[in-house]
Amino acid sequence: MKRILNTLFLLTLSTLIICACSSGSEKQSGEETATATSHPKGQASVEDDVSDKNILQVAAGSDMHTTLVAAVQAAQIEHVLVNAGPLTVFAPINDAFDALPAGTVENLLKPENKADLATILTRHAAPGSFDEEGLKREARKGRKIYMATGDYLEVTVEGDEIWVAGAKVIATIQTSNGIINVVDKVILPSN
Repeated sequence: MKRILNTLFLLTLSTLIICACSSGSEKQSGEETATATSHPKGQASVEDDVSDKNILQVAAGSDMHTTLVAAVQAAQIEHVLVNAGPLTVFAPINDAFDALPAGTVENLLKPENKADLATILTRHAAPGSFDEEGLKREARKGRKIYMATGDYLEVTVEGDEIWVAGAKVIATIQTSNGIINVVDKVILPSN
């Protein structure tokens, strides 16, 4: 019996040592891979051709949102747009970024301005689902939309047009994890 216990102990110990050694090398190669890429993207790095597209995937497939996607990547906040949600994103079109003062976008895309860029982009995201009817309902009730930055943005309706903090909603797209409201303006802090 003692011999069997000693044998089991040695087998268990050997297995633990082998597992520890192999997981250490896997971790090291994983760290090298993470270092080789620009940054860890979490769920944003998952490739899935079967599921419905999430907010980031829809934006990345839009020719009208190439500047927005480049800004999200520069700010390294891709993971925010792929979380389970629900999330509402007010997605400025390329022309909205082009309308900013000359050099603004280029300056924000610099690595040293990553935090400012992330704050501006996060100001375009709201927890919850706000499609066109939801936005109209908030406007009728005189409520503002709570944004991920802690700001509250005013929603107004003029005829059939919906405005959020002065940006006109020009389209609404349902995604697997929320709503994209395409807007014609970048929503910047008022101060």
